[in-house]
Amino acid sequence: MDGDDDLLTRAEASAFLALFGIRMKPATLARLWSTGNDGPPCRHVRSKPHYPRGLLRDWARSQISDIRTGAPPAARGRRRG
Repeated sequence: MDGDDDLLTRAEASAFLALFGIRMKPATLARLWSTGNDGPPCRHVRSKPHYPRGLLRDWARSQISDIRTGAPPAARGRRRG
């Protein structure tokens, strides 16, 4: 099953994110969900979290920036000499 609606466990979601270069342990996914800190969307089936493959893919892509040739303007102001 490789459909966008397939539900992945946290361990499977962790492995799937690694395909996009995002290394995130299942425990980190749990912490992001519990604190509401911009983690990937998930559904709960009988109180167990599952991540829809398509939404997880979209979230992973949203975490990857375009190619940059320097620090963004906001970061340049934070640099110390």
